[in-house]
Amino acid sequence: MPVITLEAGQLTKEQKEKLALELTETASRIMGVPAKAFIALIRENAPDNVGVGGVLLSERK
Repeated sequence: MPVITLEAGQLTKEQKEKLALELTETASRIMGVPAKAFIALIRENAPDNVGVGGVLLSERK
């Protein structure tokens, strides 16, 4: 059972639905595996939980 994992910032439910559908459809087509076999995991990261260059995204200007 293939797993697709995406980490991103805050997303709307509609964005997550579209990502789950389109990522699954694309991977299914490329890999030749039925779409129903895929698991799509979307992990949202708040800006306070991500640092870039030693600075939290919430503090970057």
